[in-house]
Amino acid sequence: MNELVLGTRGSQLALAQSKQVAAWLREAHDIAVRLEVISTKGDRIQDKPLPEVGGKGLFTAELEAALLDGSIHLAVHSLKDLPTEDAEGLVVAAIPPREDPRDVLVGATLADLAAGAVVGTGSARRRTQILDARPDVTVEGIRGNVDTRLRKLSEGPYDAIVLAAAGLARLGIEVERTPLGIDQCVPAPGQGALGIQTAADGPARALIGVLDDDETRLCVEAERAFLAELGTGCSIPAGAYARLDGEKLWLRVMFADDAGTVHRASARGHWDEGVEMGAGLAEVLLA
Repeated sequence: MNELVLGTRGSQLALAQSKQVAAWLREAHDIAVRLEVISTKGDRIQDKPLPEVGGKGLFTAELEAALLDGSIHLAVHSLKDLPTEDAEGLVVAAIPPREDPRDVLVGATLADLAAGAVVGTGSARRRTQILDARPDVTVEGIRGNVDTRLRKLSEGPYDAIVLAAAGLARLGIEVERTPLGIDQCVPAPGQGALGIQTAADGPARALIGVLDDDETRLCVEAERAFLAELGTGCSIPAGAYARLDGEKLWLRVMFADDAGTVHRASARGHWDEGVEMGAGLAEVLLA
């Protein structure tokens, strides 16, 4: 194979992530990598909140179709956007080392927000946890790429917005922000990690494996097992974060019910028990 064709969404963040993966592959294999920009449903519909757009794979379905028809060899996703079940014929061939998985508040600290302040986020998970910590503020929806959201913050009506630390880091954006602690705002399963997807029997799969990080994969598989057991999609208020501590794996999860009540749980076990822990915590919260 003389050239790899890498499928990517066209947003600034998606392109930054894909360019980094392309650079890693060129360095590892001395191979040409060409980016192919593909528009997804989630990119095209910007005037509705994500829960109203509905369906799994809002940011991935078109990329997966291109993998299956062979027009691209690999696709780079934010792992939190990927459905927990692999599409038939596709695999997540590599999960590189993870960036900071935390959410951050830009514009003010959570403690310093005045009563009635407006916080912008398009995530039901973030919304429920912000309101759980500060029920006296107002949370309003916000869509768009990182630059667009920062512009909306400066123009109003938002007093603060919630963003992913990993996105700011990958874009090289320096802006005053306050990280939200894991106990305060549990991240989305897989947040901060990339999923590099290939055809299960495609020629690129073996080449991509060099980018896989064992520790990151163990952690995000535990998180995604929790989400899979809940049977929910990316718009449902659920979070999970796992980390390794020696041979032990620590998993923290949250889920908000229909009334908006936030339920939290955690567990600690051996490093190879993550999937079972994730599924078990989902059963506990659903009960």
